[in-house]
Amino acid sequence: MIEISGVSKYYGKFEVLRNCTAKVERGEVVVVCGPSGSGKSTLINCVNGLEPFQKGSIRVHGIEVGDPRTDLPNLRTRVGMVFQNFELFAHLTILDNIMLAQRIVLGRSEAMAKAKAMQLLDRVDLADHARKFPSQLSGGQQQRVAIARALAMDPLAMLFDEPTSALDPEMIAEVLDVMTSLAKDGMTMIVVTHEMGFARRVASRVIFIDQGEIVEDRPSEEFFTGKHSSRTEAFLGKILQH
Repeated sequence: MIEISGVSKYYGKFEVLRNCTAKVERGEVVVVCGPSGSGKSTLINCVNGLEPFQKGSIRVHGIEVGDPRTDLPNLRTRVGMVFQNFELFAHLTILDNIMLAQRIVLGRSEAMAKAKAMQLLDRVDLADHARKFPSQLSGGQQQRVAIARALAMDPLAMLFDEPTSALDPEMIAEVLDVMTSLAKDGMTMIVVTHEMGFARRVASRVIFIDQGEIVEDRPSEEFFTGKHSSRTEAFLGKILQH
């Protein structure tokens, strides 16, 4: 579904990604972890065409992301993206937030878009909040709306950029429960997160990235039980204490 081959990216002379290579098969859940500033978010932004890259190639469902002829807005309708800060339109109701892109981008009728939105709000247990505005919801609820909004575009894959990092601890579980449900339904997912319990329970594989390099790419159980490089051991030693 997603193939990353030898990708390098620069900000000026600074190399933020260095020769990154990874594959995500249909239905896989791949967790990307690593220290702050290691390039995790940049990597998935490149997958969705939100960030350009200078070397290598990325293919999503056979489409070359870096090809200047590629219709990136169209590609992004098939690759859902959930950000850490929700990115909901504050002046629109929850229902309208989910309907908007369906109407404008997919050309769905108001009735079809509303039906889809309500179906997804029911899935994330927020149907009773459809007429509220984002400011009237908790952070966890807003993130579940953001997930529903991405799903409304019928994506082939979903990208999550630290979806729980802006949430209070008690709200994290409700978002992870929705993501776990998506994984069980076979959604292809790349998840940038430090939630190691989720990674161990749900992920097919775990990628550890540091200083722009993919240091390890292993099946989830092997990642948590096997031997590691010193860089990975130092990271896990800190994060698994909490």
